[in-house]
Amino acid sequence: MFPAVDVRQVSKRYGSLQALDGVDLRIEAGEFFGLLGPNGAGKTTLINLLSGLARADSGQLSILGRDVAAQYRDSRRLLGVVPQELVFDPFFTVRETLRLQSGYFGLRHNDAWIDELMHHLDLTDKADTNMRRLSGGMKRRVLVAQALVHKPPVIVLDEPTAGVDVELRQIMWRFIQRLNREGHTVLLTTHYLEEAEALCGRIAMLKRGRIVALDSTQNLLNSAAGCRVRMRLSGELPAVLAPHMIERVGEDYLLALSSYPALETMLMQLREAGLTVLEMSLQQPDLEEVFLRVVGKA
Repeated sequence: MFPAVDVRQVSKRYGSLQALDGVDLRIEAGEFFGLLGPNGAGKTTLINLLSGLARADSGQLSILGRDVAAQYRDSRRLLGVVPQELVFDPFFTVRETLRLQSGYFGLRHNDAWIDELMHHLDLTDKADTNMRRLSGGMKRRVLVAQALVHKPPVIVLDEPTAGVDVELRQIMWRFIQRLNREGHTVLLTTHYLEEAEALCGRIAMLKRGRIVALDSTQNLLNSAAGCRVRMRLSGELPAVLAPHMIERVGEDYLLALSSYPALETMLMQLREAGLTVLEMSLQQPDLEEVFLRVVGKA
């Protein structure tokens, strides 16, 4: 069985910028996969190559066994892409836009699925509204519907929740998760790392056009050893614990410990300093911590 997405030694250069540098990536059918990286890491370039909007300088890309360059029409039918930018035609209503998108894929009499898409994305009452009269969040929902109008087995979401409200995020993720449970493969790029942590089974991290980490989400989280402790004390933090302090927020200290046994040592040092712990909570490492360690703030 072919993988949903197969990227082999792909490179792409724009002038002096090496956008992608020998990327290898295999995403199995049915996965919910996250592609993370700082701005300029090459995420959108990779999506443009997969969707045929740009051509790789070298290497091979395929969607469910169809070569993106040699079998463009077949590979494009298998792919639905939600772009970052709000791109829309101002001359059509929501329903007309989705019918037109269906026509690009040779689909006639697609209204039943269009109605279902509008229902799940809470667009039904906007069906006959002109696109230019919609809010930014509503336009974003239409972009999602456009990407799904031909029922693609592989769905690519490029920063789909950037700048949208909580309600839209919840509506969209419920629907996308349902499609994933039904067998659709999902490739997500996002700067909201809590989304990737909650949704993605595996994650790849890009930096300067190269994959610098690729593993299951749980394994990446497990790689971040130690824990964080937020506490409120009866006095000032003793100097012996100052190297562990990450920040102070009001009366609370946030400390980083290398391991859980180090917690007992810290408590002993507080007792020796004559201090009492008034409040304390433990925080597990999250994906943001892993991301900063692997990719770096730059």
